[in-house]
Amino acid sequence: MNLDDIWTRFLTAFRQADFIVSIEKKLVAGLPFLYILTSGTVSKEMIEETIKQEAIRAIKGMRLNAEIIYVRKEALLYVYRFRFLVPQEKMFCCGNLCEDCIRYQSAT
Repeated sequence: MNLDDIWTRFLTAFRQADFIVSIEKKLVAGLPFLYILTSGTVSKEMIEETIKQEAIRAIKGMRLNAEIIYVRKEALLYVYRFRFLVPQEKMFCCGNLCEDCIRYQSAT
């Protein structure tokens, strides 16, 4: 599955929350930011918990992680730097006899 599909699934599910008026993903300097406009009856903690829950649902069954960083708040608008991260470890053998080859890892 491609990251655009995961983003679409995440944003669609997040828009269903009762306190969300709108949510927009913007790329600034190559980094994705979420601009979340709320109804005003919600705390920062509740927004972050909802982001975490929807991210977990969007990446369920995949080897991805999510990074959430609070940036700022203006009235009812919250801004977060949010991205899905792909693991940096090797997931297959390239055949170059690397010392950290996946074939040499124990199956635990």
